[in-house]
Amino acid sequence: MDIRVRKIRKKDAEAISLLSDQLGYVLSFVETVLQIKKLVDSGDNCVLVALHDEKIVGWIYAFKALRLETKTFIEIGGLVIDKNYRGKGVGKILVSKIKEWCIEQKISSLRVRCNTKRKEAHQFYFKNGFSETKEQKVFELKI
Repeated sequence: MDIRVRKIRKKDAEAISLLSDQLGYVLSFVETVLQIKKLVDSGDNCVLVALHDEKIVGWIYAFKALRLETKTFIEIGGLVIDKNYRGKGVGKILVSKIKEWCIEQKISSLRVRCNTKRKEAHQFYFKNGFSETKEQKVFELKI
């Protein structure tokens, strides 16, 4: 399968929104356009799309994570592959592009957080060289 990867564009918002919805992440078209613009305008993010026959079949978003207590690392903030393309190497290609971005940024640690119920995703990350380092709970306070 021929997969091409490029940087995200604002005009990709509809396809991104539809893909995100497959995993239960629902943003309106307008909200998605705004998020894309913010991410593209920041130099600390990398957002890529995977295309098959010019159709967006996946996306990945990674960012530089600055913490007081650790060295800077890059974290995958999101990875979504169209349900019809999962298991066909698209995710592996996108992760490899983020690894390249890590090297360009001279950052040697790549992390990802994954919902505990997404067992298939856990297997994907193990298969692609990641190791589990800890389990967490996420707390949120609506303001």
